Amino acid sequence: MARRLGKLNLKNTALFLCDMQEKFRGNIVYYPQIISVANRMLQGAKVLEMPIVVTEQYPKGRLGPTVSEIDVSQEKVFPKTSFSMLVPGVVDHLKTLPDVKSIVLCGIENHVCIQNTVLDLLEENFDVHIIADACSSRSMTDRMFAFQRMREAGAYITTSECMLLGLCGDAAHPKFRPVQKLITESALDTGLLNTTIKGETAL
Repeated sequence: MARRLGKLNLKNTALFLCDMQEKFRGNIVYYPQIISVANRMLQGAKVLEMPIVVTEQYPKGRLGPTVSEIDVSQEKVFPKTSFSMLVPGVVDHLKTLPDVKSIVLCGIENHVCIQNTVLDLLEENFDVHIIADACSSRSMTDRMFAFQRMREAGAYITTSECMLLGLCGDAAHPKFRPVQKLITESALDTGLLNTTIKGETAL
C-alpha cells in the first residue's frame, strides 16, 4: 500500500466549518482570534471555489447562529445535535461531491465535535487536515490533547497560511493574488506556542 502523505489537490478538497456560533463567545479560549482565522479560511475557500460545509449545533436552542463575523449566508448550513459534523444531511451532501477526497476542518470544540468529525471522516477514508489556528476548546488542555489524539489517528495538523498556499500550489495559480491578500498579515496568535494560559500548560 502506498504511503499516505496528505498532499493537497484543490479539485479534491472541501472546507468544513464547525459550530462557530455566537453563544460560544466568551467561553472558548482565543475565540476572537479563532473566528478571524476561520473567516480567512472561509474567504480563501470562496476565492478558490471549494465546496463548503457549515454546521451549527442546535441553533434553535441557546447556541444561536454562526457569528456575524463569518458570513455563511450564501452557504448551505446544516443544523445538528450530534457531536460530529457527519450527520445524515452532510453525508448525503458529500455524496453529491464524489471528487472530494480531502477535508479541511475549522471550528469548535476541538475535543468534541472537531475530534469526532475527524474520526468519522477518517473511518470513511477521507484525508483530514485540521487548521490548528482555527480550532479551539474551552480549555487549552482539551484543545491540545485533542490535536495529539487526532494526529495519532491519522489526521494532518497544519495552519491557515500553510493550507491556503498549499491549495494554490504555485504563484502562477490564477487565484493566487486574492489568496495572497488574505495572508498579507500573519494570522493572529491563538496560543499554540504559549507555555501557559490560565494556569494550564500547553503541549
